[in-house]
Order: sequence, then structure tokens, then C-alpha cells
Amino acid sequence: MADIEIGTAKRGRRAYSFDDIAIVPSRRTRDPEEVSTAWQIDAYRFELPVIAAPMDSVMSPETAIALGKHGGLGVLDLEGLWTRYEDPEKLLEEVAGIDGPLATKRLQEIYAEPIKAELITARLHQMRESGVTVAGALSPQRTKQFADVVVEAGVDLFVIRGTTVSAEHVSGQTEPLNLKEFIYELDVPVIVGGCATYQAALHLMRTGAAGVLVGFGGGAAHTTRSVLGVAVPMASAVADVAAARRDYLDESGGRYVHVIADGSIGRSGDIAKAIACGADAVMIGSPFARAVEAPGRGFHWGAEAWHPDLPRGARVEMGTVGDLESVLFGPSSVPDGTMNLIGALRRAMATTGYTDLKEFQRVEVVVG
Repeated sequence: MADIEIGTAKRGRRAYSFDDIAIVPSRRTRDPEEVSTAWQIDAYRFELPVIAAPMDSVMSPETAIALGKHGGLGVLDLEGLWTRYEDPEKLLEEVAGIDGPLATKRLQEIYAEPIKAELITARLHQMRESGVTVAGALSPQRTKQFADVVVEAGVDLFVIRGTTVSAEHVSGQTEPLNLKEFIYELDVPVIVGGCATYQAALHLMRTGAAGVLVGFGGGAAHTTRSVLGVAVPMASAVADVAAARRDYLDESGGRYVHVIADGSIGRSGDIAKAIACGADAVMIGSPFARAVEAPGRGFHWGAEAWHPDLPRGARVEMGTVGDLESVLFGPSSVPDGTMNLIGALRRAMATTGYTDLKEFQRVEVVVG
């Protein structure tokens, strides 16, 4: 792809967001009931290509269990309120009622409470006892500190999630996390990210990760673009990382690393477009924040919102549209793609004639 001249001294590549592209119908259509949305990562199979983002406004142990029973994967934030407080319900209620301008400062105060290892263990045990696949997330900064606790608690999938994660972090202040060494020594599969470029993804794949999260600064509650000036449009990011997956498959002699789109996925059409660009699954926050059961009570925020020094997120009012089941499977009472996410994905696949997700990755797209 040719670079575009921004000015005499700077050139840049044109990149596309999900809003910039559209899926093209094909000559064949199918019945939506004959479409499979199942996928598998390592030994774990899921009926839905949907992972809930590890955000306190979206995932509690109870909502993670509920999503797991519906066929998706709920990931608990192991640095969130559920591992800082024995019972965070009153705090969640308070956050939902804070006057807008005061929200960031109060979030910083609430999240200043230390993380407790025993609560990490208790929450993961609660999820395991329900029989669902257990997944928990730590930031790269906290991974070494709590990894042993997480693994001993019986996590099935270990998620290392940050605004951006590289295979080679350089620091003169602290000893950085050696991802390749860390993942090699773990007994559980690791999903790691975010990244947004071919080269960064290829390096993460070489660490032995089972899955790579694609996204940087694009979530509904993120302000990374305005604070840091850093963002990558998601359609191009997912397609670039899918190319890295293909090349790593050849390089490694057949090792397949799953690509998970994480960011700028607010409606059902975005899920279909992410898979059309090459994603195996999507990690979403804001659609689940609209569920009645969501801990955020109609509000949505992530870890970036309470950073003690440089917040890069906001508490956003999303409102509610229905219960978790209707958000996933309908029936929908709104025409905007915020309900019946899976029904819409099935219909997009059926309209273009594809029966499973791997086939659907080959669908034609156009730039609008």
C-alpha cells in the first residue's frame, strides 16, 4: 500500500476503521440456522466468538459465569474492584451516581485500595465452581506479582492485557516482564495484547501466546487518542495482524495463533466486520455494559479511567437496552445493532453464503 504524503518531511499509510468498510454479499445465501459461530482456542471450545472485556463495568464473577453458560468467555479484571474489596456493590452503586466532572477523581480514590491475593483466589474459585471456562486478566505491570496466585487458583486462560503490549519492553527503572520466558514457564495458555501492527503481532506470536489481542486506543470509554495522540483504525489493524498470523503459521511449521479484535466494537455490524478482516473472535465491553446485569449499572469505564497519574479513559453513560441474553440472542427491540449480536452475525454470514467463521474470514469487503 502506497504511503500518502502528509507534508514534505512526513509520509503515512492510509488505514481504515470498521466504519470505513462494508461486507459484500455473494452469489450464494444460506439459512441463518445452518451457520456455526463456534471457535476453539487451545483445548477450549466456545459456541460464540465473543469474549467480554475485563472491565469492572462489564464483568463481575456472576456476569462472567452467565456469559460462559451462554457459550462465550467472560474475563475478570484481577486488578479491579472485585479483587480490592470483599463486597464492591456499594462502590459500584456510588460510581453510577457520581456527578460527571467528579467521576475521574473518585475512581482514582476507590482504586487506590490495594489488590488482595486472597480475593483473586476467591473470585476465580467462584467462577470455577460454576463449571464455566475460567479466565482472568492482569496488566503486564502486575503479571509477575500475581501470576503464581492466578495459576494456583485454577485459571484456564491467562489474559495479559494492556493499552499496548510489546514483546520487548525497555526500562531502566524496573526489570521488565520477559513474555517469552514467562509464557514458556506457564502451564496455561496465554492471550496477550494489545497490539496494532504486523511486526508487533509477529513478535507477540513468537512468545508462545495462544492468542493476540488487536487494538489500541479505540474503546468507547478510552481517550487514548486525545491524551496520547496514539490510535490505529481497527479494520487495518486486524487485517495486518491476520497477515502476521498467516506468516507465523508458515514460520512455525503450523502453529496457529488466534487473533482477537479488542476495541471499536460497539455494535453487531462491527463484530461481523472484525471477523471479515481476519479476527477469530472479538473482545467487547460497551455492548455488555448495556445489559441490565452489568455491574456498571448503565455506566462504562476501564482501567485507563482511574490511572493515578495520567487517566486515558472516562466513565461513559451507556444506558441499558435489555438483559444479557437479549443482548446476545434477542429478540431486539432497537434497530441499532446493540441487541441480538449473535443473531446479526449469523445473518451476516448467511447473507454472504458462509457456514463457519474461518470461511467468513474470506468474505469480500469494500471501502466505502
